[in-house]
Amino acid sequence: MITDSHPGDGTDGTPDSSVTFINVFEIDAEDVDAFVGKWEERARLMRDKPGFIDSRMHRSRATETRFQLVNVSHWESQEAWEAATADPDFTARTEAAPRRTSRPVTPNAGVYDVVVDLCAPRT
Repeated sequence: MITDSHPGDGTDGTPDSSVTFINVFEIDAEDVDAFVGKWEERARLMRDKPGFIDSRMHRSRATETRFQLVNVSHWESQEAWEAATADPDFTARTEAAPRRTSRPVTPNAGVYDVVVDLCAPRT
């Protein structure tokens, strides 16, 4: 395992219970813009939840890429993420989202822990 320790990030022996939520989306390139607009609405619901750290949606530069969108979010803990995603409004919007495009969107989601942390050298 490669790690570059930084104080407070969990790689230097200090506790870090944060988790990373990653969701990669199989979606037709022509549906991406509309999907991202609705995704942003759902993401704003999460932003105000306890334990939310940040979230970024990444878009492929190539339209032939299998996964056109990749969402990476950070949460203070697994419990905070679970509580936030249990919100009934968020759940309803998330369940409806894949059906609002010309073809169904296939999300591939999971919660992850950092196993390798490599940073640019500090000067």
